[in-house]
Amino acid sequence: MSSWGNDVKISVFGESHGNGIGVVIDGLPAGEKLNLDEIYLQMSRRAPGKDKAATPRAERDIPEILSGLLNDTTTGAPLCAVIRNTNVRSGDYGNVLNCPRPGHADYTGYVRYNGFNDIRGGGHFSGRLTAPLVFAGAVCRQILEKKGIKIAAHISSIGDIEDERFNGADISCELMDRLSKTTFGLIDQSREEKMRALIEECRLSQDSIGGTIECAVTGMPVGAGSPMFNGIENVISSIIFGIPAVKGIEFGSGFDGAKLRGSQNNDEFYYDNGVVKTRTNNHGGILGGISSGMPIIFRTAIKPTPSISVKQRTVDLNSKSDSELEIHGRHDPCIVVRAVPVIESAAAVAIINILSEVHKL
Repeated sequence: MSSWGNDVKISVFGESHGNGIGVVIDGLPAGEKLNLDEIYLQMSRRAPGKDKAATPRAERDIPEILSGLLNDTTTGAPLCAVIRNTNVRSGDYGNVLNCPRPGHADYTGYVRYNGFNDIRGGGHFSGRLTAPLVFAGAVCRQILEKKGIKIAAHISSIGDIEDERFNGADISCELMDRLSKTTFGLIDQSREEKMRALIEECRLSQDSIGGTIECAVTGMPVGAGSPMFNGIENVISSIIFGIPAVKGIEFGSGFDGAKLRGSQNNDEFYYDNGVVKTRTNNHGGILGGISSGMPIIFRTAIKPTPSISVKQRTVDLNSKSDSELEIHGRHDPCIVVRAVPVIESAAAVAIINILSEVHKL
């Protein structure tokens, strides 16, 4: 499935080295004025070729809107956008036709699609397919912001170098605005130098490094979501795992909470000018799958880029023998930096669906 959502549904199409990639967004409310410059800003945060921490493949990633928008305003019809691929080097992938790359979906895709899958740049499995997701998220977050809902994420860690975490009980609008516009998002900006040094070390050694991303949603109304199988955690997790390289997710105190006693992990309630809040936010803004009104906080684990230049062992599917592979092409030494706006965008699409379901949009 390359489609996701119920009330607001997205369908992503294209391949990394095809003519283009894109998305159709169905179910958007009509009459929503969109700021295209803000959409281009979010696209540029994810776009490649601008930083040594990313792949040198340069793509402008300017979306061409084909339908659903008139005078920068949604019409209620499906909103379709295409992003042309302009800088491809498909010849770099000639040696992986029969020798699947370790850590990639080459082998599983080969079996699933009987060898007809497009392996150039990863085809439909490529991280390039996150560009249409960022477009969809940029549209949804503008609609949410009009309702007072903000979404922002930061690099929580790269390797063993960690940033500060959100203060889940009190996140300022200024911090949210700063993070949602930067390309190397950190709460403590003094950590950037060490993180960049680690990424550069991995790049020079023809290797890669992974990390984590922490995302916050503020302004969420109380009572959105559902228990059991359609809770906020369920909905957010299902779209987050559609992002290539995501290997884990946790909400609130997450796995650290499993080490605590109930008296330590429980968030006590209090009134703040007539509004019920919690003194801490170990529950990550979600209780019983339903929003508590506190910021929704979750962290995502991103694996190291599997395309590395170091020689690796693999198999030859033609000769049915063991083999070795040297991967060519242009790849990110660390996906985490460019994945931050992707996580934000996926959260925006999830939240707009959650709110639409309970008519809180």
